[in-house]
Amino acid sequence: VQIVFYEEKNFGGRSFEYSSDCVDLQCQFSRCNSIRVENGCFMIYDKPNYTGNQYYLKKGDYPDYHCWTGVNDSVSSCRLIPPDQRSFNMRLYERIEFGGQMMDLVDDCPSVMDRFHMNDIFSCNVTDGNWLFYEHPNYRGRMYLIRPGEYKRFSEWGGRSARVGSIRRIMDY
Repeated sequence: VQIVFYEEKNFGGRSFEYSSDCVDLQCQFSRCNSIRVENGCFMIYDKPNYTGNQYYLKKGDYPDYHCWTGVNDSVSSCRLIPPDQRSFNMRLYERIEFGGQMMDLVDDCPSVMDRFHMNDIFSCNVTDGNWLFYEHPNYRGRMYLIRPGEYKRFSEWGGRSARVGSIRRIMDY
C-alpha cells in the first residue's frame, strides 16, 4: 500500500512516499499538484490532523488537483483506509447522541431522502466497514470518511452540517 505526493503537476518535482497515516504532511512539502496511488485507498485532507476538505483516492494516477476535485494544491494529512472489509453495517440516527428514529444500512444508498425520507443524519454508529458520506445524492459534493466507531454528532466526522445526500461502502481494492 503506497501513495506518492508530487509537488508539480503531471508527477513532476520532488516526491514524497507514504504507506500509512500521516497527521501533518506540511513538514515535508508545502504544495501538492499530483498524486499517484500505487496500491490501496487513502483519504487526503487539505488541513493537518485529518481536518478540512476530504478527498477519497483509490489506486490510480491523479495528474493535478482537479482530478481529485481539490480546490487548491494543499494536501496536509492523509489516512490509509484498511482493506478487507467483508461486511458492512451502520446505524443512522435523526438526532444527536443516537436519538430519534434509527435506520440500519448494510449497502450503498444513492439517495438518503428516497430511502429514509430525510436529508439530515445527526449521529451514527458504524459496526462494520468503512463508508463515505456525500453531501448530495448520487455520490456528489463534499465527502466524509466514516470508519467503525460512534459519531455522536456530525462534527465528529468532519461535517459542516448534518446534510447527507448519499452513502457508499468503500470496497475498492
